[in-house]
Amino acid sequence: MDISHKGKVFFVKLLRHRALQDGVSNYEVLVNSLKSSPNFVSVDVINTKNNVVFVLQIYPLEDSTLRVKLNEKNPIYPRFEEPYALLDTIKGTKYEISDSSADGFTLLFGDSRAVIKFKPLKIDAYQGSTHVVSVNSRGLLKFEHYRKKPGESDGAPAEGEENPNKVDERAQDEEETDLDGLWEETFKGHTDTKPRGPSSIGVDINFIGSKQVYGIPEHADSFKLKDTSSGDPYRLYNLDVFEYELDNPMALYGSVPVIISHTSKITAGIFWHNAAETWVDVKYLPDKNVVSSLTGLFSGSENEIPQASTRWISEAGIVDLFIMLGNRPMDVFRQYAKLTGTTNLPPMFSLGYHQSRWNYNDEEDVQQVHDNFDKYNLPLDVIWLDIEHTDGKRYFTWDKHKFPHPIEMTTNLTARGRKLVNIVDPHIKKDSNYFFYQENHDLDYYVKTKDGNEYEEVDGKLVLKVSGGVGLERLVTSILQIIAAREHYINTYSLDRYQGSTLDTFIWNDMNEPSVFNGPEITMQKDNIHPGLGVEHREMHNVNGLLFLIVVSFYCSLKHSATYEGLLRRSNGKLRPFVLTRAHYSGTQRTSAVWTGDNTAEWGHLRISVPMLLSLSVTGITQVGSDVGGFFGSPDDHLLSRWYQAAAYSTFFRAHAHIDTKRREPWLFDVETLNIIREALRDHYRILPYMYTLFYENEVIGAPPIRPLWVEFPSDETTFDIDYEYMLGPSLLVRPIVDEGAVTGSVYFPHGQWYDLKDLSVFTGPSTQTVAAPRDKIPVYVRGGRILPRKDRTRRSSILMREDPYTIYVALDIDGKAEGSLYIDDEHTMEYKSLKFLYLHFNFEGGILSSRIIDPLGRYLSKSWIERVVILGLKNEPSKVTMSSSSGTKTLETAFEKSKTGSGTKLVVRKPGINIGETFTLTLH
Repeated sequence: MDISHKGKVFFVKLLRHRALQDGVSNYEVLVNSLKSSPNFVSVDVINTKNNVVFVLQIYPLEDSTLRVKLNEKNPIYPRFEEPYALLDTIKGTKYEISDSSADGFTLLFGDSRAVIKFKPLKIDAYQGSTHVVSVNSRGLLKFEHYRKKPGESDGAPAEGEENPNKVDERAQDEEETDLDGLWEETFKGHTDTKPRGPSSIGVDINFIGSKQVYGIPEHADSFKLKDTSSGDPYRLYNLDVFEYELDNPMALYGSVPVIISHTSKITAGIFWHNAAETWVDVKYLPDKNVVSSLTGLFSGSENEIPQASTRWISEAGIVDLFIMLGNRPMDVFRQYAKLTGTTNLPPMFSLGYHQSRWNYNDEEDVQQVHDNFDKYNLPLDVIWLDIEHTDGKRYFTWDKHKFPHPIEMTTNLTARGRKLVNIVDPHIKKDSNYFFYQENHDLDYYVKTKDGNEYEEVDGKLVLKVSGGVGLERLVTSILQIIAAREHYINTYSLDRYQGSTLDTFIWNDMNEPSVFNGPEITMQKDNIHPGLGVEHREMHNVNGLLFLIVVSFYCSLKHSATYEGLLRRSNGKLRPFVLTRAHYSGTQRTSAVWTGDNTAEWGHLRISVPMLLSLSVTGITQVGSDVGGFFGSPDDHLLSRWYQAAAYSTFFRAHAHIDTKRREPWLFDVETLNIIREALRDHYRILPYMYTLFYENEVIGAPPIRPLWVEFPSDETTFDIDYEYMLGPSLLVRPIVDEGAVTGSVYFPHGQWYDLKDLSVFTGPSTQTVAAPRDKIPVYVRGGRILPRKDRTRRSSILMREDPYTIYVALDIDGKAEGSLYIDDEHTMEYKSLKFLYLHFNFEGGILSSRIIDPLGRYLSKSWIERVVILGLKNEPSKVTMSSSSGTKTLETAFEKSKTGSGTKLVVRKPGINIGETFTLTLH
């Protein structure tokens, strides 16, 4: 159970409930402390209550982004600054200081500006003339400076020296009176010794004119963040949560401290760059008094401007805030991508269907599952093996009795175009005969307790009884001898060390929050030490999943996960890796897919998966999905089929289940359910060319493949509160059926024409319609004005589709126009980085469909050709259709069809026969 249900941890109670008054702050800028450098400006800030001095640095960055850092000026311990999430390529921009006075100054950069007020400290950020974000306008800034425990020596300066950070001890003692838990805290028998004392930070960040904010995954809650004034704040603290609760701000497996505000006029975002435990309050205003302090206007109803006010509280670290000033949704996605990166283009097979459970028992079981997918004509790209495939939970090994021939088993999969994924958890069994344990022990690569001993998990998640005793497991990190530890782990993926693996074996990193069954809240003690850095675990918990040897290294210029790098190196840098992780933080998207963890076979979990995937997507985690059917429990036929239909339009499509659940491979259900699942799988494979294109565009510009409707329709306020409907790219509107027994669905259609490919029905927006959704169908619509490339031939796997022909769907808008794009490469190597790709643009206007190459530097030769062109929304049948290219002009065979139930039309142009890479014009006469 989440600690927040029984009373929040001490630092949250301390900062959240102290008597801080809106608009009243103890933090002021010291006049005459302003300094400028080529990259930033700085001022000294004093807490007038205790005379502690801080340094505020403000960095104007390219692309309308502002970085704000606040740290102690003379800390007695270094404050931890998380180094993984940010790219090395962040660029500053030119700036000017204007209006400098004893009251403050203005920082001008590009089309943006920041106004800094001195007494009290307040920062107002503008995009053009629009006031977008205000920092500390409610006066809730609080920075717990490091200090000695009362009664301990303060390390006073030598005689004749001046203490540059002299603290008012009386004010400090007043703050610490009767505050049990300030210097030590106990929870369920676990004591956090807090050897460095209190270190929490907090501040209010307000979005001016906004009524809704989104983001800060991971929570099983609505997409739009709820007002937390009367309840618990949202918690960001990576935890292994057993059967998590729905509609709850409790912490889950990942933490992405990004919030996005969207209005009909402007979109903006902030990135709270802090890896410690963090709580976020959300308050939707107006509030007359608060608005007055925010805007400087007189109070009164006419001045009640909407505000989305957020308050951030972290246990440790510094204030390191990035303000992304937009001004449209795609601008904010691009701005955030420049800070933390985008998803490296995944291999095509990873976008296909994945079959998993805990556990497939042995090689015979794997082969039977593999064969049955072919027997029942079900496409499949990957089979997964959970922990039972190992030799007694020793990762990088195999159970030689159940999996005696792993290379042969994998070869049987790849012969039909399929791959294998194995699990690697961060729990290392203490066994001197286990090579991976002993090597890391000898090299001293293990996390330490507060006393400097190797940290051991007893009776942990992967407990194994050996010779009647309980096995001990250890958690590994790459902190001590960072580079050497990372290299050692990377090399473990070489084929000669990870024996039984092949180039077609990929990796699943689970339990990396870290999950510690006998630890506080099933995780690691906060006062553990990461040697090498010398930081406490509390300071870096949320990035810990990335810092384990299994996921990523610190201070690596490549900024790659070590697992990703290990898979890349084993092929000498030629083949794209695939890695799935459960714990996640900002930057995870660069190298890993993410799923929503241990969900349950209930309709509520299917329903909440939609806003959960949206929240992850808009904060950069783009290859995402939920366990189809639910991890816990056994779904009935209806729930399972609806889950497959919904997951067919997600970017990570995996069925997975607990070891104690009934087997649920598709052929184990009745014929109707099997047929529905088969069609859902085929629908997914048909749109793989489109989805692959979306991922290329994500890598280039940061656009999320799964996106809320307001991304495509930013001024449509009806879309702002929609949870269970979304866009897959710019072209497909998806409305999963998530309610038991439902055979209809309420769909909101934004402005334009919307086409149902199944029955040719057409809907016009803006409007809300109740549409038919029988068991074998969910509402999915092609947007008028878009061109959708598909591959409609049925194959056993995506690899076997590589040279298949395309069908180009042209959905006309009310003006008879449409456009779209298609990206093609070899789908599995890194050669696309060397311009071996083909990136095409299609345009339909005035009765002519044409293609052109977007990037002329791309030079990939595809063998695929165009099999059909399907045009939706023509008012009349053309007399003939011709195609012109460098090969000449020819007349094509066509068929024209009208909807039996509405005004929809479909023109099918058969066998244009032209290579997809050859530019052409197709003319309707």
